[in-house]
Parts: sequence; structure tokens; C-alpha cells
Amino acid sequence: MNLQQEIKQSTFRNERQKGVINLIYTYNWVSGRLKEILKPFGVTLQQFNVLRILNGQSVPISTCEIRERMLDRMSDVSRIVDRLYKKGMVERTQCKKDRRLVDVAISEKGRLLILQIDKQQHELDGVLGNLEENDLRVLNELLDKVRTS
Repeated sequence: MNLQQEIKQSTFRNERQKGVINLIYTYNWVSGRLKEILKPFGVTLQQFNVLRILNGQSVPISTCEIRERMLDRMSDVSRIVDRLYKKGMVERTQCKKDRRLVDVAISEKGRLLILQIDKQQHELDGVLGNLEENDLRVLNELLDKVRTS
């Protein structure tokens, strides 16, 4: 279904306005689909993002470093890490270089969760399942181009 049908709006000021609205609408649609996939695992999109970041690290990193790498930079990283810590998904240690900072690492339980979620890769990839490989390349190029404007 196209954007006009989805939001029941037939006219837009111009194609740029339509493009921005389409990006926002599609972001929310994709987020909703991903939330549904992650729900059985008991983690939010932001928690999953933090676990992914930590899973790719060989050493603990600070919450400041996590924040810099988050997809949603407005996230409250300290709160997300606290919730993951309570679930046993991450380990926290005081930073040796700066005692005001906390270093965070993924725990074994967190790694196992990432492995379980990875088994659902077909569902995660299926969010963009209607697109062919070339479409995906073009989409990625266009999105990169948007961010460089």
C-alpha cells in the first residue's frame, strides 16, 4: 500500500514533504515490526542495540562510548544498561582511568540471548523482504545521501 493510502492523505506540498513524511512513517512501521520480533525475548529495540554494540566489543566500554554508537542517540544509555544489568545481560565495572565512568561488557547470558535472536534472522531480514538485493543497495545509497545533505 502506498503512503497516501496508508495515512489517507492525497496531496503533499511537494515531493520533499512527501519524502520526509514517508521516511517517518516507514521508520515507525519498521520499528513496530522489530519490536514484535524482539518481544518474545524480553528486550526493547534500544536494549537490543546496546547488546549488539557490546557483543562486537572484545573489551568493556563506557556508557559514553555506547551512546556514541547508538542508533537512537536520544536514548538514556545509563537507564538501558541498568535494566540490562538487572536482567543479567551485562556486567559493569568502575573505569580504571576515570572513576566517574562505568565500563560495560556483555555477559554470557547476554551473548546467549544475541545468539537466540540471531536464529530469527530470517524474520529480522524479512522486514525488508519485499526488496531485491539491488533495491536494497539503492535504498542504502539514498539513505546515506540524505544524511550527507
